[in-house]
Amino acid sequence: MRVGPWWRIGWRNVARHRRRTALTASALAVGYAAVMLMVGWMDGIIVQMVDNGTGLLTGQLQVQDQDYLPERSLYNTIGGRDGIDVQTILDVLRADPGISAATPRVYVGALLSSGEATTAVMVMGIDDEQETAVARLAGSLVRGRSPRPGANEVVIGEGIVRKLGSDLGDEIVLVAPAADGSMGNDLFTVTGVFSTGLALLDRAYALAPIDAVQALVALEANRVHEIAAAIDDPWTAPEVADRINARLTALDLGAEVRPWTTYRPEIVDYARLARGSFWVIILIVFGMAAFGVANTMLVATFERRREFALLMALGARPNGVVRSLAYEAFSLGVVSLAAGIAVAAPLMIWFHNAPPDLTSIFGGFTFAGAFLRPVLRVEYSMSTAVWSGLALLLTSVLAGVYPALKAARTPPADTLQGR
Repeated sequence: MRVGPWWRIGWRNVARHRRRTALTASALAVGYAAVMLMVGWMDGIIVQMVDNGTGLLTGQLQVQDQDYLPERSLYNTIGGRDGIDVQTILDVLRADPGISAATPRVYVGALLSSGEATTAVMVMGIDDEQETAVARLAGSLVRGRSPRPGANEVVIGEGIVRKLGSDLGDEIVLVAPAADGSMGNDLFTVTGVFSTGLALLDRAYALAPIDAVQALVALEANRVHEIAAAIDDPWTAPEVADRINARLTALDLGAEVRPWTTYRPEIVDYARLARGSFWVIILIVFGMAAFGVANTMLVATFERRREFALLMALGARPNGVVRSLAYEAFSLGVVSLAAGIAVAAPLMIWFHNAPPDLTSIFGGFTFAGAFLRPVLRVEYSMSTAVWSGLALLLTSVLAGVYPALKAARTPPADTLQGR
């Protein structure tokens, strides 16, 4: 017999016992939906980790002098002591289609003093307008406003406020070593307070206008320590870094272009671990579902043993019977997959667009240097949908192999005689 009749027989047999088919298909469909949601939630955590781990402060791409890290010396600005044309570098970065924004920065280790209290901080000189398009730290104000360009104004974290006892409108003394060998010091007015949820960040960073910081530490306007950039798709950062590096090499600046995957490797490792567990989830979920399908196929084979015996007595080959049950199992898988998509699709859309936020119950937490909130947001993944669907169909077919072989090996004469 040709393939066509066996397909029709297999499809017809699925519909013979609709209640049994519905129960089995429901188990597979729920398994498919569960895999999609579980992997979607894991992808949502990864997206949140990457977003908070790079979008809060560092950006997804950094351009620095080759000797700047790890000491972060005040003197190792891009282009060395001669500096660079900052606007030219910014234009090169912004011309790349993968980069959405870029901003220059200056970093200075300093002491902040107010009254008798003193604390060590990292003062970051920023261009507020450009900075907020790259990282969210400058926009995480809970009180006050951003510092104005050129003004001796500073934004500090909640941890610094508690340590110094200062708040909005207070003047604090900022003391830092200058690039000319002197000691820079000046009064800065607190205009804003930020809070990120990361205690270490809130007590270690202060933000001030880049030109005011450069004036404090005797750096010319063309000397910056870093140019940070935001990338539309963070996972393309290594490719974007290679393109930017090729363009900057021609300028002979001695600059190093680094994607976030090199300075936040812990997030990359977690993402690989989480995505590797995807196969474990599939194995567990569909491995359990396989027993249900196998049980259904065994019962169906036992009930139809006389039917198979009659087919073989009329000339059907054992492999034809095997194909009939294999097509039946595959048809059951198709029905289950359709039901699984019908169940998973609205749940995925709901949890993606209106995810439940459990922050009020559990609060936030830090992981791998990122602040995470318990928001049950799922991310869409076509590869997950495809591989889960293939796993479901494979589960259905493999679960029907043993019943099919058992039916094909039964002597038709014994079955027809009731033995």
